Amino acid sequence: MATLRFKALNTLNSRAKVQVDIPSAKVSEFFGEDSFGMKQMLSALAPAVYKKVSEAIKNHEKIDPETADSVASAAKSWAMSKGATHFTHWFQPLTGGTAEKHDSFFDPISGIEKFKGSELVQQEPDASSFPSGGIRSTFEARGYTAWDPTSDMFIYGKTLCIPTVFVSYTGETLDTKSPLLKALKAVDKAATSVCQFFDKDVNKVVAFLGCEQEYFVVDRALFMARPDLVMTGRSVFGHAPARGQQLDDHYFGAIPTRVYKFMKDFEIESWKLGIPLRTRHNEVAPSQFEVAPLFEEVNAANDHNQLLMDVMNRVSERHNLKVLFHEKPFAGLNGSGKHNNWSLITNTGVNLFAPSSTAKDNLLFLTFFVTAIKAIHEYADLVMASIASAGNDFRLGANEAPPAIMSAFIGKQMNDVLDELEKNGNVKIEKGDNMYMKLGIDQIPEIILDATDRNRTSPFAFTGNKFEFRAVGSSDNSATPMTVLNLIMADQLLDFHTAVSKEIEKGVEKRMAIVGVLRKYIKESKSIRFEGDGYSEGWVKEAEKRGLSNIKNMPRAIEPFLSKKSIELFERHSIFNKKEIEARNEIKLEGYIKKVQIEARIMCDLATNHIVPTAISYQNKLITNANGLKGLGIDNTGVVATIKEISGYIDSIKENVTKMTDERRRINKISETDKRAFGYCDDIREKYFSKIRRAVDKLELLVDDEDWPLVKYRELLFLR
Repeated sequence: MATLRFKALNTLNSRAKVQVDIPSAKVSEFFGEDSFGMKQMLSALAPAVYKKVSEAIKNHEKIDPETADSVASAAKSWAMSKGATHFTHWFQPLTGGTAEKHDSFFDPISGIEKFKGSELVQQEPDASSFPSGGIRSTFEARGYTAWDPTSDMFIYGKTLCIPTVFVSYTGETLDTKSPLLKALKAVDKAATSVCQFFDKDVNKVVAFLGCEQEYFVVDRALFMARPDLVMTGRSVFGHAPARGQQLDDHYFGAIPTRVYKFMKDFEIESWKLGIPLRTRHNEVAPSQFEVAPLFEEVNAANDHNQLLMDVMNRVSERHNLKVLFHEKPFAGLNGSGKHNNWSLITNTGVNLFAPSSTAKDNLLFLTFFVTAIKAIHEYADLVMASIASAGNDFRLGANEAPPAIMSAFIGKQMNDVLDELEKNGNVKIEKGDNMYMKLGIDQIPEIILDATDRNRTSPFAFTGNKFEFRAVGSSDNSATPMTVLNLIMADQLLDFHTAVSKEIEKGVEKRMAIVGVLRKYIKESKSIRFEGDGYSEGWVKEAEKRGLSNIKNMPRAIEPFLSKKSIELFERHSIFNKKEIEARNEIKLEGYIKKVQIEARIMCDLATNHIVPTAISYQNKLITNANGLKGLGIDNTGVVATIKEISGYIDSIKENVTKMTDERRRINKISETDKRAFGYCDDIREKYFSKIRRAVDKLELLVDDEDWPLVKYRELLFLR
């Protein structure tokens, strides 16, 4: 292993530069050239056919077979003109990633290229090996993918990729896209009904998302010399380098040349696919970076984020780099998140989370703002459950990631606004040159524009015209948290609509009815609002007093999915039935077990087969040295002390590896999935991982650098 380490370091020094040429000086000239959506359909389809497609998408309706044939023909012609030879239904199974099965346009029987509407609309991948949580047995293989026309088709390599949903033969959803589409439909319907109180021209509300993607980049040779990174995506061992992120010099610093070329390369590929990347920069930790797109409709934004991660992985190979999307690849350094910036936009162009300058619009803004806070309060545990994962367990509550306590940060001014509104008062909040927005209603105070700071320790923060859900993990598929967030918003909006309608029926003036319900919501949801340091011990105690959960491990964090309240929520809006919810929890728990199991195995392998032999070999050198000193009459006390210290760590490793292995065998015999997951959490990860790691990391400081088998943090993070 030590030989492999130094060979990797030598390889790093001889890396050739990769030339990256942008196709045009203007990105607008090639943006979306490998994407086939409504813009391309407009020119490729007959006007009547295009109208049918656009109306079907707008109204959440199915596309008829004749129209599908026309779309398929146009898509095939376009794809083949760009060199495509195959097509695939591109879907998102419950593995957390994407899946595809390629079929050729060429039909050997007829001798020509074919692509029918039926092939566009539906395909049948083998569903037997995808997670189903017991919905389908292994021998029951049939599953269906169905075209999602709301997301653009695209060419990747030489294949036309068609975004699709994935369902079982018996109709249960087996993917992350299906429930997301249902939740988006629900929030559209509910938000539109509430907007009708204010503006009759609003007939559609669309949820928008901007995913800020954080990631680490390391040299591929160094990555390959770390079996733990290869197997788990994170380093299970590694002593902190002398210099980490304490100097704050990496954040927004000059992008390293090699990484810059990689960024430029994957941006070009992404732009061709229609992914609207806009921002790139160094993140806080060394070798950590971020890429962020412009906002898109949630479904398209999520598809693009999943595609982006794949593009980044593939492009990194050309640059002999490796992208790490794990939430905590390096202990003691900043973890990586996928900050979900969420907003709701009407068909009239109004951002419902943006304060305005008119009284009517600000009452509309306050309605959606307060309702969002109320929704988070009502379903706080479910929201946190939506982002719980094995990787996020390492990240939440450390190095700028929010804690595992759900809270909402809205800023001092907005807190003042809500407090005054709750008390039925009126206050003028001023800033700078006294710029504030009048509401024109005595019971509602004036609101200043962009009156919030930012709070990095808040899971759910208002940032002026949107909410930023910072707790989502960097490797996560945002579909699940976006499904939950839009669903609970839809549910709360329907509750609001019902409550206001009842007041109006009683003869209460509409504006006063709205204000009355908002005041009630503000009072009921006050406990979820928090403006301070989420890392402080004081907040932990305060959160407990407020009745807020603080569950720090994934197996227990996902339990709210199975609560009666959550099941009723999902069933009320036809997102999941109880069977589907139970299946998804089963899949999540099984995934957690397998990930911790793999981490435990790689720890045992590295510790037993690489670290301990290296330590013993070095110890033998010290013993020879100690004996030599003694023979010369020179004091060898210091050397002997080091020998004993190494022996202590070796004994600790052997003892804990043996105990952990025995414990794994015991836990594997447990039949109940949840109890087995709790066992891997409590009796493997929590009990032994840190003990074994501490001993190994201490040995890293004692053993000669020339002998140490694992690529060190300082090499992974600073050598490019």
